[in-house]
Amino acid sequence: MDTALIIIDVQNDYFPGGAFPLWNAEAVLDATVAAIERARARGERVVLVRHESASADAGFFRPGSPGARIHPRILAAAPDAPVVVKQFADSFHQTSLGALLAEDGVARLRIAGMMTQNCVAFTAVSPGAAPYAVSVLSDCTTTVDATIHAFALHALSTRVHVAPDA
Repeated sequence: MDTALIIIDVQNDYFPGGAFPLWNAEAVLDATVAAIERARARGERVVLVRHESASADAGFFRPGSPGARIHPRILAAAPDAPVVVKQFADSFHQTSLGALLAEDGVARLRIAGMMTQNCVAFTAVSPGAAPYAVSVLSDCTTTVDATIHAFALHALSTRVHVAPDA
């Protein structure tokens, strides 16, 4: 399996009723579940990334809180996927992600998740991502509003491939 689908921070706090709901979260959830299904059908590795705030006083993703949990539809779509826990925007920084991908001989990354301009972008352009051909799935990412999402995807397009999942 030379390709991995990385799902970043699709956690309860980003949905209605959570501590920091994002724009278009439900549509992105639907698209991400479909992307996981296609990836599994192709034999791609699926890796889930979960952010946990370093402080219990954080506004969201507080350690042990329901909001910090990965959305149940993502867990249902990828029940056997490894979960990498991070405390920084870059999913490679001080995590096991790089070692996990190296174990599998991964050469290509397809990235989905939340938030486009933050954790998705920092992971896509991370020094840890440099060995990989990186794509960001534009229909499987979101942030606080449509404008910031569009700006972030445009900025990323100069460094990585940006397109809807196919």
